[in-house]
Amino acid sequence: MPLADHALRPARWTLRAKLLASVLVLFTVVMLGTSALTVIETRRYLTAQLAQDLDSAVVRVDDGRLDRDDDRGPARPPGAPGGDRVLALLLTADGSVATDQYGNPLNTVRTDSDVDAPLTSEQIATLTDGVEGREPVRVELGSGAGSYLVEARPVDGGLFIVGVSSEPVDRLLAKLLALVVGGTAVGLVLVGVGGAVLIRRSLAPLDRVAATARQVSGLKLDSGDVALAVRVPADDVDDRTEVGQVGLALNTMLDNVESALTARQESEMRVRQFVADASHELRTPLASIRGYAELSRRETEPVPPTVTHAIGRVESEALRMQELVEDLLLLARLDAGRPLDREPVDLSLLAMNAVSDAHAASPDHAWELDLPDEPVEVTGDRARLHQILANLLANARTHTPAGTRVVTSLRPEGALVRLSVSDNGPGIPDVLQSTVFERFTRGEESRSREKGSTGLGLSIVAAVGQAHGGRVEVDSRPGDTTFSVLLPST
Repeated sequence: MPLADHALRPARWTLRAKLLASVLVLFTVVMLGTSALTVIETRRYLTAQLAQDLDSAVVRVDDGRLDRDDDRGPARPPGAPGGDRVLALLLTADGSVATDQYGNPLNTVRTDSDVDAPLTSEQIATLTDGVEGREPVRVELGSGAGSYLVEARPVDGGLFIVGVSSEPVDRLLAKLLALVVGGTAVGLVLVGVGGAVLIRRSLAPLDRVAATARQVSGLKLDSGDVALAVRVPADDVDDRTEVGQVGLALNTMLDNVESALTARQESEMRVRQFVADASHELRTPLASIRGYAELSRRETEPVPPTVTHAIGRVESEALRMQELVEDLLLLARLDAGRPLDREPVDLSLLAMNAVSDAHAASPDHAWELDLPDEPVEVTGDRARLHQILANLLANARTHTPAGTRVVTSLRPEGALVRLSVSDNGPGIPDVLQSTVFERFTRGEESRSREKGSTGLGLSIVAAVGQAHGGRVEVDSRPGDTTFSVLLPST
């Protein structure tokens, strides 16, 4: 899956990422909500203050225009340097600009450079078009004058307009908004870094629990004596914490698994010992049965044909049972880990001898060899390696019809040697391919069987191959079946 697609699916995030993202989202929501409320309330308060300033400006301008007998001297024109930043406009009934008691036109505005200037015709038009009734409205005058909150009142058929600049309010709100955005950004960074550190430290016990679980999962538990000495550290099994409860549950489970594995190992050892003892004890009576059967067939006195047949069957079944006992005894020894001989073995020579024996046993099959030009050698037990070849060839002979082509090949593959036996027989059913190397697995009618089999031949191949540090493989389809044994090369 692409990294971008993975990042967009929170369900695939790690627990750390989910917790950190949750903290950042919660912090952002709280900050944005608080900041929005602060900005809105500040704007409402400043707007109310601006309206009060407008009312004060209206009163001052009214006093300067109407108090004609004031002996204090001329009133300061609105917008004069040092005064409030206000505008004043008085239009007569015919639309011309009126003057105050001193003859000054009531038509001034203070610009961004704090210089009083008369309103232009465009600004006058903007004011007269923008104000309606007695409600204050915001008007953008442009030309460096900025934005004003203005109020209009009808006077003697004309129109009296007074306004105060909203620039201070706008600047303050802009600074407040920048402060909010900057503070949120800095807060996100600090919360992100601090949250990542705190989350990492808080989840460290969970990491140790996971490390223990991974270590146990890497152990081989299917066979042999298994020791589960790995446990979650005592500091991480406090049942008062959630992670401690997980660690305690994992340790309890490991204790139960260890007990079960110990019981399984003991039962397995008892079965192996029984099979080994029974196989060993059966060898002597079976040898005696075969001996007496052979002795009976050599009797010179006339023997009824039925008795001769019965004695022949007894000898045949005794021979078959002896082979089964020998196979069981070999498997029991391999299961017990009995060491094999270790000597250089010429696999090419073993293959030629095994194929020659198979040709003699079943001349109706087409036996072929595919060997490299140079001899292939491995280190191992000669007798057991010969048994691998003999069992694979016997399996092909037993489960394929006459005329089947059987090819035995050897190929070096890096540090391994591949020994393969292929045939063009009917193949192995799919349901059996996964268990074909297990003990007492027998083929079905799809692979013809001229005589019965013990079902131990391929399991011996697998056991001997594994005892040599190798592995076995099977690839089968109708018309092409290949058994392979991969062994470490010399």
